[in-house]
Amino acid sequence: MHSEMAVLEASNTWTIVDLPPSKIPISCKWVFKVKYLASGVVERYKARLVAKGFNQKEGLDYSDTFSPVAKMVTVRSVVAVAMIKHWPVIQMDIHNTFMCGDLIEDVYMTLLPGFYRQGEVGKVCKLQKSLYGLKQAPR
Repeated sequence: MHSEMAVLEASNTWTIVDLPPSKIPISCKWVFKVKYLASGVVERYKARLVAKGFNQKEGLDYSDTFSPVAKMVTVRSVVAVAMIKHWPVIQMDIHNTFMCGDLIEDVYMTLLPGFYRQGEVGKVCKLQKSLYGLKQAPR
């Protein structure tokens, strides 16, 4: 959990601020997962901080919820053309993609007890970047 928090803080996912009077913060939670190797042996344990985006209000906390994704027929067509023309085909995976997008809206989130530093008790996180669980995360 501490390494996840370190990554979030290092990427400037939020700033600690006082909650504006007209805003209601959303809460967050930890999601835990066990990653296994193909042999069934435990590879590692993962902890991910996710926002409870189901508490967000449309028009207030978010406006768009779409994600631009290519249709499978398009992907197959491009791969077929690449094979015919003998072009190289590569694949990529970008880690923490959801957290790369900057937020347009002002979204405030409470931190879980035990993760506040001195002087931060009673303050909230103003999200600068998207976080898993937000309605805006996929865009």
